[in-house]
Amino acid sequence: MNNTVESSLLWAKKLLKENECESYALDAELFMMKTLDISRVKLFIEGKKVLSDDEYKKFKEYVEKRASGVPTQYILGSCEFMSLEFFVNPFTLIPRNDTEILVETAIESFKKYRVKNFIDIGTGSGCIAISLAYYTEARGTAVDISEGALDTARRNAKHNEVFAKLNFVLSDVFSNINDKFDAIVSNPPYIKTDVIKGLMREVKDNEPYNALDGGDDGLYFYRKIVKESVDYLNKNGLILFEIGYDQGEDVKNILVENGFCDVKVIKDLAGLDRVVTGIKL
Repeated sequence: MNNTVESSLLWAKKLLKENECESYALDAELFMMKTLDISRVKLFIEGKKVLSDDEYKKFKEYVEKRASGVPTQYILGSCEFMSLEFFVNPFTLIPRNDTEILVETAIESFKKYRVKNFIDIGTGSGCIAISLAYYTEARGTAVDISEGALDTARRNAKHNEVFAKLNFVLSDVFSNINDKFDAIVSNPPYIKTDVIKGLMREVKDNEPYNALDGGDDGLYFYRKIVKESVDYLNKNGLILFEIGYDQGEDVKNILVENGFCDVKVIKDLAGLDRVVTGIKL
């Protein structure tokens, strides 16, 4: 039997839909584009093309991985964030659109307060630090507890041509940091421990657990970072966090209780709390 692009896509979409993959049609098309190394436009022109045995085998592997719950981005090996390409793998969280709110807020704040240097805590793929280095004049330090994540972040920094503006440090929050900064930026683990088991299988079974677990109340890392930040922030330094949709007041209170002023909770496009910012006097 000849496996054409068209028939293979139909098979893939059916299998992915049966396995409750939400974007089953798009995923199937992306896997075919990767298999054949063609554009989306060409994909629809090539419908009658017969796949070689190797092409079909490769495509089938992609689809079956996705059907088993592996995220599309891990299978493709990359994703887009802030109009930049980032390599991703199981050492790193997959960059989310929600996090662009944090980066956009930071870009505005960096320009307003003339931030010269910053630290990104829990950098993962490096998407936050790299985007800030790309779109602002600031230099940054990107820290993570995972060497695998840092290796990925370094690769992404080189790929996006900002490696010279960033320093990568293996560190548990500030444990290996000696400098002071104009800004601290972080999207820390903020999911409550007992909530993780109820997440989608793509997340709980594939993405790094230590990048998800925020402790019993989801606030462990906010408290830790804010408490320790006094030794690492310059006067009038900024702190900017991504937060869970129901954590705005809690994180705001943590900042206020630790002497930060002008504390603001910023909502995302869906009207949900997404970012908290503050200034150290």
